[in-house]
Amino acid sequence: MTRMIDINGIKIGGRKQLVLIAGPCVIESEGMCLAIAGQLKALTKKLGIPFIFKASYYKANRLSLESFRGPGLAKGLEILKKVKKEIKVPILSDVHCKKEISRAKGVLDIIQIPAFLCRQTDFVLAAAKTGLAINIKKGQFLAPWDVLPIIKKIESTGNHKITVTERGFCFGYNNLVSDLRSLKIIQDLGYPVIYDATHSAQLPGGKGGCSAGQREFVAGLSRAAVAFGCDGLFLETHPAPEKALCDGPNSIALNELQVLLKQVKKVEEALR
Repeated sequence: MTRMIDINGIKIGGRKQLVLIAGPCVIESEGMCLAIAGQLKALTKKLGIPFIFKASYYKANRLSLESFRGPGLAKGLEILKKVKKEIKVPILSDVHCKKEISRAKGVLDIIQIPAFLCRQTDFVLAAAKTGLAINIKKGQFLAPWDVLPIIKKIESTGNHKITVTERGFCFGYNNLVSDLRSLKIIQDLGYPVIYDATHSAQLPGGKGGCSAGQREFVAGLSRAAVAFGCDGLFLETHPAPEKALCDGPNSIALNELQVLLKQVKKVEEALR
């Protein structure tokens, strides 16, 4: 059985109920973040699904210099802090370098290690030493068993509040594929596994200077991952994905989320 991680009373793993980590790819405005977080909290409360809000304050790994990267560390953390206080939800965001950690740890409940940085030893250790929960985004270039050395790095600091997020594997150029066997392989390493259904539907660099995506596959991938036994879903959502400033092609529309969550809730209940 996987270890159970407690995030402000939200229990992930240990055969507890499915958890949702959701929000926009990146902070576009304070008002939008508050609106999305408020709608998601109301929806998940009605459905009985524990909810953690996610949004990036800054994107350091965009392919193009022209890509939208967010409001930055100071302004972004200020907005996330307001979401946390007003909506009263735990907050997850990705941190991109060691110097950001000291400021981010005062706001975040979960530090996310970005996929492209998951092998950066000093950075991972510095994040782990905060004592906060750490969500490892498994790099799309890693086999599922390659996550174990990363877990061991975090454990070496005495931190055992770890979740691992699967987000597909490189399948040729500009394409990802999900191997659901990886969910079980990662769980067998002892920690909860989250399935990122929206980034698994991404086509990295598929538009030349930025990523494309196939959001039509998000719902099916979500249902399949829950049926396979993942501990949580990671979904990027936006009121109007076609107008999103980042990752719109693989984000799910906010008004479509209720149908999907009802479906995965039924799948989860059938399993348990």
